[in-house]
Amino acid sequence: MTLSAKPRRTIQLSVSACVAAVAFSLNVRANADPPPNVIIIFCDNLGYGDIEPFGSKVHHTPHLNRMAAEGRRFTHFCVTAGVCTPSRASLMTGCYAQRVGMHSNPRDGHVLRPVSPYGLAPTEITIAEVLRERGYATGIFGKWHLGDQPEFLPTRQGFDRFFGIPYSDDMTRATGQRLADRLDGKLWPFLPLMEGERVIEAPVDRNELTRRTTEEVLKFIDQHRSRPFFVYFPQCMPGSTRAPFASKSFRGKSRNGPWGDSIEEIDWSTGQILNHLRKRQLERRTLVVWMSDNGAPMAPDMASPARGTNHPLHGRGYTTSEGAFRSPTLMWWPGRIPAGTICEELATTMDFMPTTALLAGRPVTHSIDGHDIQPLMFGEAKSSYDAFYYYDRQQLHAVRSGPWKLFVPLTTFTRHPHFKKGEGSRPLLFDLVTDVGCERDVAEQHPDIVQRLMGLADGARADLGDRERRGSGQRSAGRISGTPQPLVP
Repeated sequence: MTLSAKPRRTIQLSVSACVAAVAFSLNVRANADPPPNVIIIFCDNLGYGDIEPFGSKVHHTPHLNRMAAEGRRFTHFCVTAGVCTPSRASLMTGCYAQRVGMHSNPRDGHVLRPVSPYGLAPTEITIAEVLRERGYATGIFGKWHLGDQPEFLPTRQGFDRFFGIPYSDDMTRATGQRLADRLDGKLWPFLPLMEGERVIEAPVDRNELTRRTTEEVLKFIDQHRSRPFFVYFPQCMPGSTRAPFASKSFRGKSRNGPWGDSIEEIDWSTGQILNHLRKRQLERRTLVVWMSDNGAPMAPDMASPARGTNHPLHGRGYTTSEGAFRSPTLMWWPGRIPAGTICEELATTMDFMPTTALLAGRPVTHSIDGHDIQPLMFGEAKSSYDAFYYYDRQQLHAVRSGPWKLFVPLTTFTRHPHFKKGEGSRPLLFDLVTDVGCERDVAEQHPDIVQRLMGLADGARADLGDRERRGSGQRSAGRISGTPQPLVP
């Protein structure tokens, strides 16, 4: 696809944003309640059991404890993929990654690599564009990972400001050599720090990323405190390297090595933001969401608490297990979200777009997969999901409905959480409420439920595709027409 239409669409959104900002100002003068500020903190590869509110015994997270005590824990909140790029695409668009073409591509596989011709299509509507159109100042601070070419950068996808890194922290020079990706015979600089569309450091000191991005978030809050703002804070840590990074103040201080150091600095970062909101008397006007993009890796050669834990859930990140898809999620909004409460209903990152759009005063008008979850945030309600789908790249692995999760039979598969390569598979049915660790397959006891969920799986395949079969509801990722260029200072 070509990308020539993007500048025209960006201008239209900018004009709309100005109109919305004026309308917001008029509402304030008329003593109307302003739309809330929204902050989404999205950690990288942090496990379900890696923080104290979700059971950690090795990581000290006092600020997250406070956030949980003053807000609501979501114990069945899911991302849509066990890896970074597709998970982030769903948060941005309110859609399954398969719908927007961000689940896999021929050049990179399931995670975008540096200097890729692919990225989130500019024709897709992001949560940042939706909120900017409603008068919000929008900023992203941290890891983007939805395309590193200019056409795909956050500033072309609805964000007024971008301070952070374009892809994972493990994209090192050695990784580039293994990938054998060369441009004009030279390797490009890895892990650049960007301000807007400009590289300001290459390579960046990864030990300082949590501290520096946190400082920029606080500045952004101060700069835009007189109007509604949206802060997307995709933390760069714990990250994808085997030894995560932390600043000098936290390095070597935890009981769990570099992984614990990075998590405890993230806890500090969260405390800085919550305290700053109180200091600026913005806490009753601000929704703060805290979660992870997928579960901890816990690969066989790294099986140790030092690499994170998804306990008590089954499985590791990068798969379709509960440990990969279910995220330790906290929501905090004093005066609105009941303190010290728990929601055990299914919700997902696809719900952020429709929910925040309604909080901002106007619903989305295009078709998405997410739902308004205000009833789950503020009161007691049931999940809006009749079905939720677990994909590994192009392949549907499982479907959830209510408490039930069915792994469908597969003849060939990759990274299956319950079967080894070459074993084949059979239907597996788990009750995710009574069997938290997915230890008891009850498919034979509930053939009617298996049959019903198999029918839901057929619907997903027709809509979102499955392996070589393209779904009727799928769109393509963005792809530049020329040769992709490296990010250089």
